[in-house]
Amino acid sequence: MGCRWKRRVVSCCAGLSLMALAGCTRVERDVHEESPDLSARPPDSLTLTGKNLEIWLTLARTGRAPDHTSCVERGLEIRREGKRIPVPLLYTGEAPILLNDSTMRAMLWTNCRPVAAYRVDLRTGRPVREPAKGQP
Repeated sequence: MGCRWKRRVVSCCAGLSLMALAGCTRVERDVHEESPDLSARPPDSLTLTGKNLEIWLTLARTGRAPDHTSCVERGLEIRREGKRIPVPLLYTGEAPILLNDSTMRAMLWTNCRPVAAYRVDLRTGRPVREPAKGQP
């Protein structure tokens, strides 16, 4: 009776191990049921030009507005003198505005709407949030 009990324990452990491994290989899917297929990512789009530079819309993500409509929010990339400088963590739904030779203004979008304005250094790509109106 001791051997049968050991076989059952080993069998149960093997079964639990397989179930645990099956759980680890689960594939997450987009929570937006009707979201556009971004596997066919939109091509890079030139959105702004300045003195010896170009601003391109590159990365894409799907946003979902409160009314459940979807939109595509795009990442920004600065291209100058053969270099590509990505603007980190700033997705937008509108073209940025060139302020001067070293700075542009871009709107951060979340859920298909503008949330905050950022000034982006055109040499480094570093975005810095502008203070809200009425704040220093």
